[in-house]
Amino acid sequence: MTKTFLESAGGDLWSAAIAASVHWAKEQGIGLRDAVFLVPFAQHLPLARQAWTAADAWMPQVETTQTLARSASPPEPEADHDICFDAALDGLTARRLLRGQAAFAAWLHRDPRAFDQAATAVTQVAQAIARAIAAVPPAQRAAHRASMREMLGAVGGVGGTERHLARIAFEWAAATTAPTTDVLFTLRPSAWIVVQAGGADALTQAVVDAASPDCPVFWIDADPSGDDVIRAVAPQARVQVQVCSGFEDEAQRAAAQVLVDLSVHGAPVALIAQDRLLVRRVRALLGRHGVPLRDETGWTLSTTRAGASVGLLLRAATATATVDDVLDAIKSWPATAFDAVAVASLEFTLRRHHWARPTWVDPQRLSPAAAALWELAAQATEPLRGAGAQNLVGWSARARAAMQASGLAASLADDDAGRQVLSALHLNATSALVSHTETLTLADYARWVDSALEQATFVPASPASPAVIVIPAPRAMLRPFTAIVWPGTDEKHLGAAPSPHPLLNDAEAAALGLPTAAERREREALAFAQALRGVPVTLLRRTDDDGEPVSPSPLLERLMSARREAGLVVLGNAPDPRTVQVTSPTPVSRPLPSAPALLPDRLSASACEALRACPYRFFALRMLGLQPAEELDGEVEKRDYGTWLHEVLDRFHRARPLPMAAQDDARALAEAAVAAQTEMGIPDADFLPFAATFERFAPRYVDWLHGRDREGAQWLDGEREWTAHPEAWQGIAMHGVIDRIDSISGGEGPVTQLIDYKTGSTTALRDKIKQRQEDTQLPFYAALAIEQGRRVGEIGPLDAIYLSLDDSQKIVEVRHPDVEQSAEALVDGLGRDLARLRGGAVLPALGEGAACEYCEARGLCRRDQWAVLPAAGSTP
Repeated sequence: MTKTFLESAGGDLWSAAIAASVHWAKEQGIGLRDAVFLVPFAQHLPLARQAWTAADAWMPQVETTQTLARSASPPEPEADHDICFDAALDGLTARRLLRGQAAFAAWLHRDPRAFDQAATAVTQVAQAIARAIAAVPPAQRAAHRASMREMLGAVGGVGGTERHLARIAFEWAAATTAPTTDVLFTLRPSAWIVVQAGGADALTQAVVDAASPDCPVFWIDADPSGDDVIRAVAPQARVQVQVCSGFEDEAQRAAAQVLVDLSVHGAPVALIAQDRLLVRRVRALLGRHGVPLRDETGWTLSTTRAGASVGLLLRAATATATVDDVLDAIKSWPATAFDAVAVASLEFTLRRHHWARPTWVDPQRLSPAAAALWELAAQATEPLRGAGAQNLVGWSARARAAMQASGLAASLADDDAGRQVLSALHLNATSALVSHTETLTLADYARWVDSALEQATFVPASPASPAVIVIPAPRAMLRPFTAIVWPGTDEKHLGAAPSPHPLLNDAEAAALGLPTAAERREREALAFAQALRGVPVTLLRRTDDDGEPVSPSPLLERLMSARREAGLVVLGNAPDPRTVQVTSPTPVSRPLPSAPALLPDRLSASACEALRACPYRFFALRMLGLQPAEELDGEVEKRDYGTWLHEVLDRFHRARPLPMAAQDDARALAEAAVAAQTEMGIPDADFLPFAATFERFAPRYVDWLHGRDREGAQWLDGEREWTAHPEAWQGIAMHGVIDRIDSISGGEGPVTQLIDYKTGSTTALRDKIKQRQEDTQLPFYAALAIEQGRRVGEIGPLDAIYLSLDDSQKIVEVRHPDVEQSAEALVDGLGRDLARLRGGAVLPALGEGAACEYCEARGLCRRDQWAVLPAAGSTP
């Protein structure tokens, strides 16, 4: 074998490599027409062929090992247990192999998550071993397998489980049908001409080593020579380093540097995808400038709209699906499958009624269009729901039926990513699934789909002549770029210790022909050195990664050390490539809307409180009706607990005509709790935290109630709904629901007591009552009672309390003194306010106090952008 080293880089290398090949062939008297010219990557094929076209010589067969094998022989049909390098299907095979082992079958039932992790590890190791076996000449494989079996033979002692799993992975790989690349060992070209970049390829090395003595080999090593490849390229590197403060700073600088390089050096510029998350941000920034870009790394199918739509459909069919899951699935369907107005109506009704579970939804209370859409969703998920365990072929048929019903099937077939989704899941051709007879639940199948889409990569269509190419570092070697921008050159993303093989130590990996940690580090260093050999390179790193200090990459430190040793200029922090754009501040004035025509016909206690707390909030939320969308998750929240507790107490008191014994009251209260929970459709598991709270509450409430009984208090009504029309409000009604009305003993006879249940802080209630004019709710209910109740003779002298149900020690009464006076003042004051609003008075945003901290309208009033913020305690 003749070996030569090439020191040139970029586009010049191909001309140099072809010239060296032609010269060698003439010296050896070899006809190039029957020779094979092997390049490292498929992306090199058009570059090498173009260079051969320009040479004054016959072009040999220009291939990679994989393209040459496919052109030389059709692939052999796979056996049932063969490794097919489809991570999802191979994962199922691994599970089947592990279930066939008694120890691991028990593991599946004992710890399913650990079993899944073991299957994943076996899959990864088996695929790596299968690739390594392909680089062993067929004549030597029997001896190779025997020695590997001996090495992996012991399965007991420390690490015995990992060794056992590794042995399963090895036997699986060894039993796989001979790889397609075996045909390479049978070829007899006139010569092998090999271009090496990024280190020697094991399969290529094995093929040329096995070549017959009369088949000459010319090996062109395009890697930097020497023991330290970075030191070898440091003197010739045209490199600058930008030190960034954090993620966003690095992304912006990288995008700006790409734009500068395009302006100065032209296209194409390579953007190295060292940190995929950061490069995604850079890509978005470049998109704002309309830069034509090709992404050769792609992204996982699970992150595409097509992949997400399939996952959403499966999630909506599971037993644990929420109403939000069903809505998400509906919204992912093609626009032709539903009416946007129907979706809006459905979502509005679901959120208004707080229906978190599909079983809680009452179709009779939906609009006709929304009900039809809800029924369509049920029909689409019907093939998947309640199907029981199925094999992959069965689930594929049911998934296709669900997609047909929802309209997804046609939209996926018309979309590039959609077609790849159908292919990755084998939904159009199930022949590859027939051998996988393992039965899966719907949840298992959904996890398999997620895994399959997570392992598959979607590379979108790109312009024919992109200005920027997003590319992994190894694939940038020997490519004709005008400049390279390499973000992510910090210790976490470049040059870090590589992750070990899941089941093997370094010695075992080396014996099996797998790359060791040292070899992987060396290949990364070679790719780094190759990038530094020709065009200008900008390396970017950040000093802070989400609050964690990060140092430069070890490879960057080696480069800086090599430059110092060579007496070159030390790489400092390069200038920021971003252009400074000065923007004058444009603060906004405090909003002062006026809308007399939008005054509502009636006001609740909360609406009045909003008007008093901040007129602008009343304008936005009540007059304009801009309410935040309700959450539809299935988790029971504190508000749900309060609603449930109101219902429990109302049920309990309506069924309690006379005082009872404490144990009878406790039992009746528990029965009311169960009945209310059943009616609201709250599962026991979701309600468990609040059930514990209720267990502590119930005895305290019974004790308090019996104390009331001894004082002569009597329950009169609960959840009383009243509407009144105060004369001072000039036609605007007041409306409210009073939690409870009791009759208590007073100094001059019975007193009607209004009670409002509270599940919040007792201290906050007491603070509110200290300034009576700051309390709105109890005076509002008292005003309702005065305006309506006395007309029909139901209400006597009034008293009002907040009943704090969540105090840690006991049930606490917080009384509003002289509530009738407060009610009269509230009605008169609001009457004057409403009259001014009816006359065109403005509704200013106050911008102060606790009301601003959690106000839903804060983004509308734009308080944080006001020209002048209100001073503490100021009044507009």
